[in-house]
Amino acid sequence: MRARRCASACTWVALLLTVMVPGPPRPAPEVAPVAASAWATVAAADAGAGPDPTVPTVARHWPVGTRPAVLRGWEPPVTPYGPGHRGVDLAAVGAAPVRAVTAGRVSFAGRVAGRGVVSLELTGTGTPPLRTTYEPVEATVRKGDEVAAGEVLGTVEPTGSHCAACLHWGLLRGDVYLNPLSVLPPWLLARGPSRLLPVLGVPLPAQPGVGAGALSGGGTP
Repeated sequence: MRARRCASACTWVALLLTVMVPGPPRPAPEVAPVAASAWATVAAADAGAGPDPTVPTVARHWPVGTRPAVLRGWEPPVTPYGPGHRGVDLAAVGAAPVRAVTAGRVSFAGRVAGRGVVSLELTGTGTPPLRTTYEPVEATVRKGDEVAAGEVLGTVEPTGSHCAACLHWGLLRGDVYLNPLSVLPPWLLARGPSRLLPVLGVPLPAQPGVGAGALSGGGTP
């Protein structure tokens, strides 16, 4: 009888110890990494503020001027509502013509918060299509107009939204902002090498080992 009671008591003690004393820690289950949002992916890709290789170089014209100075470049925000610069500011004077960088359809032409804005869906750029925006612009086109590359969309308004003399140029696919300079091909982005042109009536300086005739073009090649 006493042996049974001992066996029963030992069994209960073993059960209590099993419940009260934790075992060795189990490894945490592996969790697949969550895919980054489209916005974060684009922001990370454009962190260097360079052209985006995923954007086709469809532009055939700068939106204003021939090769305007970029007063402020593309500064992608980390989050959709974070600080940054969602486009580029191009030097432009008031009443300067604003042109379509490539063929497209006008998706908006009107005023937003007192500023003239023109938005153009670019032909053949996928689904949803790339959409480029220009402001501040006094539009000469209307929503639904089909325009060709280089066609005038309006003129730069004399007072801008955040710069005194510039055109703010933006680029989006859906709701995601992209670097607008990415649509420009290298031949439009490149300014070409600097060249020294001769000045008439001013002799070229002599160089060691080179005769004056060779510098002036009078020597034999």
